[in-house]
Amino acid sequence: MNKPIVAFFDTKPYDREVFEKVNEKYNYKLKFFESKLTEETAILAKEADSVCIFVNDQLTADRIQILNDMGIKLVALRSAGYNNVDLKAAFGNMHVVRVPAYSPYAVAEHTVALILSLNRKIHKAYYRVKDNNFTINGFKGFDMHGKTLGVIGTGKIGKIFIQIMSGFGMKILASDPYPDEAFAKEKNVEYVDLDKLYKESDVISLNCPMTKDTYHIINADSIKKMKNTVMIVNTGRGQLIDTKALIEGLKKKSVGSAALDVYEEESKYFFEDFSNEIIDDDTLSLLLSLNNVLITSHQGFFTEEALNNIATTTLDNITEFLKGKNLTNEICYKCPGAGCQKNETGKCFSIK
Repeated sequence: MNKPIVAFFDTKPYDREVFEKVNEKYNYKLKFFESKLTEETAILAKEADSVCIFVNDQLTADRIQILNDMGIKLVALRSAGYNNVDLKAAFGNMHVVRVPAYSPYAVAEHTVALILSLNRKIHKAYYRVKDNNFTINGFKGFDMHGKTLGVIGTGKIGKIFIQIMSGFGMKILASDPYPDEAFAKEKNVEYVDLDKLYKESDVISLNCPMTKDTYHIINADSIKKMKNTVMIVNTGRGQLIDTKALIEGLKKKSVGSAALDVYEEESKYFFEDFSNEIIDDDTLSLLLSLNNVLITSHQGFFTEEALNNIATTTLDNITEFLKGKNLTNEICYKCPGAGCQKNETGKCFSIK
């Protein structure tokens, strides 16, 4: 019997390493391609039973059609977010599954690391001391204790982040369309509207998914409501912030600082090496030039535990599909928000 083939796009050495290790349990034939999924590269999956993509692979209507014409009926995202997928075009043509939770601790802990590094200028101090310069001019930060933290999004990541930040003795405000009052009471968190959160927070962290309601939730109008010393932190999705409005706020000193693990137009640059090239994205170049901005390259998820969980869940998702089982982590156009609602047979109705 031939082994089922899984075609992986936009892969790095660490992807191959972890998936090959985890695949010892599943025994699939894995084909890894460094290129992203495009109209031109989709043909590489012609012999595959399923396709696996990452956050910077755009699953557009045209690419869905190409894969569908080759008989591919499953695309597995090795990520939680799915704003890179045209779910409407996929509906009725193929199943789309994701990894809803890989390690909320990884992202939450990275968020804390960004805040501490930016506040205390640790990233700058490292290079100064390496040059035998032991001055501390320009490194003044602020006590976290007694300050107000605003958390937008209290899902798994947001809650773990709040638990960690509670140890600093901060007042914590939160905003979420589905507030968890029991959690709030236990952790002394106050759910408030966004206007109050913007107005009172010293640090604002974005820990929510990217939806039509959260697109550019940080914009020129919301920035006007904030303290001019506010630190804005984004480890969610790049499109949560109107980058041009953020830059304008930073330049006019109506925003104190920003820590970003994601960027609106990151797909061309993040996860790639441009150290010997000129960045032709003027907006990204300007962000990188500002001394009150700290940027990491979408590495919040990047821990050993998270990678293993991603690989295991992805291959479990593919196994469910190949065995004709209910797809636990399916998303579709009719019900993208909370996974996939099943019909009376227990199967998703996304494939007619």
